[in-house]
Amino acid sequence: METSKKTMAQILAGDFRKGITFQMDNNIMVIVDFQHVKPGKGAAFVRTKIKNVVTGSVLEKTFNPTEKFELAHIDKRTMEYLYNDGELYYFMDSETYEQIPLNKSQVEDALNFVKENMPVEMKFFNGAPFSVEPPNFVELLITVCEPAVAGNTATNATKPATVETGYELQVPMFVNEGDTIRIDTRTGEYMSRV
Repeated sequence: METSKKTMAQILAGDFRKGITFQMDNNIMVIVDFQHVKPGKGAAFVRTKIKNVVTGSVLEKTFNPTEKFELAHIDKRTMEYLYNDGELYYFMDSETYEQIPLNKSQVEDALNFVKENMPVEMKFFNGAPFSVEPPNFVELLITVCEPAVAGNTATNATKPATVETGYELQVPMFVNEGDTIRIDTRTGEYMSRV
């Protein structure tokens, strides 16, 4: 009987983008951040910050844009954030009602934008969950915000505000405590008042 080797999709380091998962040194890595660098002298390179999806360790590494890597197949499921008990954060599959606990290092960035009962996308590798992504846009209530100072009408002036999840961001002067705002979770920036 003939065994056929399954061909894996490959990616060039020059095509790296945030969120792409690939195999490197028998580990599955996800790109947290990247920058294409073309110095005046010498060859171009890709500077990255990559995270091991299993251990959670993050490292900074540079790659030649022509280096090839095997893409890692990642499964995604929509889950609902339920609560945290101080140690673990619990998510539920809305179809099967299965509850999955994750530790803070697996959900830390998403927690800035996720509140209870909010849907999130959970990523799995070989059946094991490793990260959570909030929706691209969320609407959150401002819980702490200084009132605008009379006479401060500078164009594009901003002030700090804290939303109900504890995340702090810069908002325009006209935004007040008690307002609900729309945030782009990919950049963490204010979009509009709701």
